Amino acid sequence: MIDPDPPAGRRSELAAALADVERRILDACRATGRSREELTLIAVTKTYPAADLRLLAELGVRDVGENRDQEAAAKAAECADLPLTWHFIGQVQTNKARSIVAYADLIHGVDRSRLVAALSREAVRVGREVGCLVQVALDDRPERGGARPADVPALAAALAEAPGLRLRGVMAVAPLGSDPDVAFARLFEVAQAVQKEHPGADVISAGMSGDLAQAIAKGATHLRVGTALLGRRTPFVR
Repeated sequence: MIDPDPPAGRRSELAAALADVERRILDACRATGRSREELTLIAVTKTYPAADLRLLAELGVRDVGENRDQEAAAKAAECADLPLTWHFIGQVQTNKARSIVAYADLIHGVDRSRLVAALSREAVRVGREVGCLVQVALDDRPERGGARPADVPALAAALAEAPGLRLRGVMAVAPLGSDPDVAFARLFEVAQAVQKEHPGADVISAGMSGDLAQAIAKGATHLRVGTALLGRRTPFVR
């Protein structure tokens, strides 16, 4: 099913929101002596239709993120003509590995060895090299998604050795109620340890609409922004 045309004025809304997010990123870069070119902005389009995604692409967005496979797979197919890099940013179920590997360029939520094996098997099957980030549990509660910092080196090594996969770095979400500065500083330490063993694994995916400045200050390379770009979410219906 093709999404209907976006409502009148939606392009202007998205353009204004994108300009505001870019201003916030530039302000944070100036405050920390970083270059805007060091950062990749990922537009998290979950619950929003492919029509919005097309408008964002017209505005220059090239990286998009989704966290539900059914929605992501449908949008990736519908927008296959666009020059986009697809990020899967949610927790990955092993039984979804085949579907996700078919469209995702970078998977942000790899947190267990069983998932590494499943993704590797499917990547080899379809002849793709898929980038992967180790998801780090910054509150040491892996039941909520992520590997404990102490377990990250072994998981990173497994990813680096897995056929069809490429270890790109680490990812985390600042725990609810935590100080983002403290959380992202811890992630940066984990990232440095990973990069010491795997020099090409230089991605740090951190920071969302509310804490992107803190993430930039602590070395983030990829920002996952949804609400600040697209507005408050409503249930997505196809």
